[in-house]
Amino acid sequence: MFFDGYGYHGTSFEQTYRCYPASFIDKAQIENGDKVIMPPSALDRLASLHIDYPMLFELRNGATERVSHCGVLEFIAEEGVIYMPYWMMENLLLQEGDFVRVKNATLPKGTYVKLQPHTKDFLDISNPKAMLETMLRNFSCLTTGDSIMVAYNNKKYYIDIIEAKPSHAISIIETDCEVDFAPPLDYKEPERPAVSIPTGKASAEGEDTRYTTILNQKRDFKK
Repeated sequence: MFFDGYGYHGTSFEQTYRCYPASFIDKAQIENGDKVIMPPSALDRLASLHIDYPMLFELRNGATERVSHCGVLEFIAEEGVIYMPYWMMENLLLQEGDFVRVKNATLPKGTYVKLQPHTKDFLDISNPKAMLETMLRNFSCLTTGDSIMVAYNNKKYYIDIIEAKPSHAISIIETDCEVDFAPPLDYKEPERPAVSIPTGKASAEGEDTRYTTILNQKRDFKK
């Protein structure tokens, strides 16, 4: 069945929508997670296909072949329209009103993910493990190559997904997932002084220890 340039196909859900950011609808909370808002017809089609919850989807920008994955929050968008977090549009290289292909997906439960913060001020968070455990509850899945956004204390932190197991895209709903960190993109190793100075040495070692404690320990979280 095709209409208005988009359509349903066979026994799977596959639909093309014009995408817009959360700022176009009174649902600012979708910026803090990976869930989109779809039209009511999508729910009707998904129900007829007996798609199990939680519903997960593959997002594809056909013009650039960029691919990501998401969950769904509600089915209240206008027909032919999908609303998504702006950071997700950036990942997919989408502009307001661009077309995005949406297809239902089944992803394996994640067992491991490696994250890389963009900036070293992420290290200033007093307990990044606890913060991530809380923030990642707003996410359904993670895709290698994406840069997700988490907001904490009125500040936005961008984090790259650089590795995931057992697949490049994983579900993190109701799963035990080991989380590891790579150094922030702007992190630089402390320069070692040419002449050993006790106070300078202590400072450098303190910085190294702090970095190791926060970033190099593997952590588990359960949603």
